[in-house]
Amino acid sequence: MRGEYRPFASRADCRPAAPDGVARQAVHSIRLVPGFDNYGVMGNPVAHSKSPQIHAAFARQTGEPVAYQAIYVELDRFPAALDEFQRLGGKGLNITLPFKEAAWKSARVTSGRADRAHAVNTLWFDKHGKRHGDTTDGIGLIRDLTVNQDIQLSGKDVLVLGAGGAVRGILDPLFDQEPARVVIANRTISRAIELARLFLDRGELVACDYEALRGQRFHTVINGTSASLQGAVPPLPDDLLLPGACCYDMMYADTDTVFVTWARAHHADKALDGIGMLVEQAAESFHIWRGVRPETRPVIAMLRNS
Repeated sequence: MRGEYRPFASRADCRPAAPDGVARQAVHSIRLVPGFDNYGVMGNPVAHSKSPQIHAAFARQTGEPVAYQAIYVELDRFPAALDEFQRLGGKGLNITLPFKEAAWKSARVTSGRADRAHAVNTLWFDKHGKRHGDTTDGIGLIRDLTVNQDIQLSGKDVLVLGAGGAVRGILDPLFDQEPARVVIANRTISRAIELARLFLDRGELVACDYEALRGQRFHTVINGTSASLQGAVPPLPDDLLLPGACCYDMMYADTDTVFVTWARAHHADKALDGIGMLVEQAAESFHIWRGVRPETRPVIAMLRNS
């Protein structure tokens, strides 16, 4: 439900900001902003989160009376933090690492895609106090690829690197695009096989290690590992990309990730990082909470220019 309209208050208006510009609060000091519908992101770490900046932009754009904060939660205190936020009257939360599985377990009503992923990144509370959960990560990826970047996935060969929780969260929406085949490559092949078994009902899905990629070529390569943030790229063949291929790193940084650099060096037609995915998954959460879908392109441009 929407409250009485009030102009959006910036983070500076709403609450004290931490030195890095993100409001960081421990469980014992969660404070909601009077006169607004309160939302936030819980994680550990969370100081790096761009979600407050993104949702502030959405609120200004749509005129929704939303206040949004980043909340640092100790590793063993997530259930207490969630209870406290709801008790104080918070409307909903984004959940980031390492609490997405715990959030899924905490929700009474979950979406099919959240159940597949065993993860929730979006929580909200109905009028009876029941917790609802969904995952918007995969939708964010697909919208950035297909809407913002005009990448065709239907009938294409798609390679996904990694077999962790990030990859598990994108496979259902990816198969909704009806690719010709999906290959999951991971350093530990047993993890890739285990993940592939969970989605065999969705379409052609092959699990392999990186060595088995030799001789294979793809239209789209999605990096779902965190290796690029550590300055590493999985050992990929030089001839992996088909002409006109798109490479997408689900990670992002202030400069090009090493996977984006690798993609450009190997003549990818498009080499993209995860900023667009980040904004699109946030827009999906905002739509779930408020019933309004914000424009994402201006926010993506804002983040890239900041």
